[in-house]
Amino acid sequence: MSPEWNHQEFGSFVEPPGRCSTLYRHLGAHVDEQDGVSGTSFRVWAPNAREVSVTCDQNRWQHGSNRLSPSDNGVWWGFLPGIQAGEKYKYSLRDFQGDLIEKSDPFAFAAEYRPATASIVCDLDAYSWNDGDWIKRRAKSDWSRQPLSIYEVHLGSWRRPKDDRDFYSYEELAEMLVEYCLDLGYTHIQLMPVTEYPFDGSWGYQVTGYFAPTSRFGSPHGFMHLVDLFHQAGIGVLADWVPGHFPNDPHGLGRFDGTALFEHEDPRKGVHPDWDTYIFNYGRTEVREFLLSSARFWCDRYHIDGLRVDAVASMLYLDYSRPYGQWLPNREGGRENLDAITLLKDANTMLHREFPGAMTCAEESTSWPGVSRAISDGGLGFTMKWDMGWMHDTLGYLRHEPVHRKHHHNELSFRMMYAFNENFVLPLSHDEVVHGKKSLISQMPGDEWQQFANLRLLYGYQYAMPGKKLLFMGGEMAQWLEWDHDGEVDWVLCEFPRHSGVRNLIRDLNHVYQDQRALHEADFAEDGFQWIHCDDSEHSVISLLRFSADREECLVFALNLTPVPREGYRLGVPERGYYREILNSDAAFYGGSNLGNAGGVYSVEIPAYGFEQSIVVTLPPLGMIILKP
Repeated sequence: MSPEWNHQEFGSFVEPPGRCSTLYRHLGAHVDEQDGVSGTSFRVWAPNAREVSVTCDQNRWQHGSNRLSPSDNGVWWGFLPGIQAGEKYKYSLRDFQGDLIEKSDPFAFAAEYRPATASIVCDLDAYSWNDGDWIKRRAKSDWSRQPLSIYEVHLGSWRRPKDDRDFYSYEELAEMLVEYCLDLGYTHIQLMPVTEYPFDGSWGYQVTGYFAPTSRFGSPHGFMHLVDLFHQAGIGVLADWVPGHFPNDPHGLGRFDGTALFEHEDPRKGVHPDWDTYIFNYGRTEVREFLLSSARFWCDRYHIDGLRVDAVASMLYLDYSRPYGQWLPNREGGRENLDAITLLKDANTMLHREFPGAMTCAEESTSWPGVSRAISDGGLGFTMKWDMGWMHDTLGYLRHEPVHRKHHHNELSFRMMYAFNENFVLPLSHDEVVHGKKSLISQMPGDEWQQFANLRLLYGYQYAMPGKKLLFMGGEMAQWLEWDHDGEVDWVLCEFPRHSGVRNLIRDLNHVYQDQRALHEADFAEDGFQWIHCDDSEHSVISLLRFSADREECLVFALNLTPVPREGYRLGVPERGYYREILNSDAAFYGGSNLGNAGGVYSVEIPAYGFEQSIVVTLPPLGMIILKP
């Protein structure tokens, strides 16, 4: 019997009002029972195919042995007795020209280990979750006022097994990663794409399985275990989601039924010139529901706490990376991709409504207004946006030799001109340590001592600035070599004092960030930040205040961006009393020279920079100090 479809809108079975974008409940392969016979029900959307068959081991992968039945909305359906979880299958389609095409299931929950490309029947209900307490706490979370420190990880190259295997399993990675993130004090882990992908060199950003965790590390239940274990430890799990493009591998979504089904027929709209991949036809209802269902799926079935949406700029602009004449304007004559904008707004609305406390974060590299503002206020509705400008300006500044930095002081201070236009995450991500850019420490100038001090200064400045924090794996131990997806983090470096010192600093920065309300409660509010002195370019020093939301707690930051110690440096402060030095990036424990302020200083009634009180401090070379009244 044909499934009951709502013909007014593709992809919606008749369900209770208010439910939407749940195609994964119905399309694809689902373990089932009919008339007392166990098997699997199959449904696939292929409106322009002449025939569709399921091929598998049971029918020796022969087209026509198990044909599916058509319906008037383009969905082919059928029940195969005896097919159970773990069985491999594909769809064999005869297109309108009579040619046979073999495709993986767009809604498959599992896939074969690459380079094999078959889909695998999987019963997701076979896993029992134990993270109920976390989900309840998450629902009450306001991430704008809570600490959010993210450790970005590529699962395949974080650690490699020493036996003959290519990768550790999800279960093995869970045990190691949870312990590591707990030790360093991270609140969240962010996984580079775990959606199934064929080519290791794409790092997961060319997706073929929008509903399947990659089989490189094991089964869907193994990935559930990984998320579950993080939640039980009180750590959130974010994941990359890639709705901006998809690869042209023959078994994938491209020309799925012999026509441009998921993509545009016209290459000026349907092909990415940078990546030679297809662009989704966001204006097609079926495609929109496919992508919205994918976004919802990871939060629903895998309890993911939020999605980082990749390459949002490439979705927003029709002329992205296209020369004049190689793109088509929208219906209003502009360059904005109106259908993609609608998709992003719909995704953000749905995820925030359906999964309280879940977040969405945009990697958006232009000045598009209101990315992280409410849709009702004209925004796109993301929870947060990566501050690519901060990353670019800060790394550019620190690459200058210290003697030249006084001529580039505005590269640090400019950020506060726009810092509260969006809800920003400050990213030091994988993109900053690949393609010949070198690792973060290798980008720092000077001798080895100065390189380490500059790197510690970079991390100190990141935590001083308003905004949530993100660091890519390997950066926490000052890895010398840039990231190699075929390698692993250089763990042996932990045995060397300067490298372990950087990791000690990251651990302490995370704990100070979480413990001090002034560092996370007002990340997105102007009254949570105040310059003390931002114009001391001659000495390359910046100083600032951070406040809690009620302004009852305050921290003083001072950063010396040269290797020359600054003794007797006066800072204006907001209140009278003793200022305790709670962190010094030059401490010997972090690999520094141990120059500091003997635990703290008292204020005096000498005005400075608009404050009635001031303190006189010693600023260590290439160092940052944090003082608390």
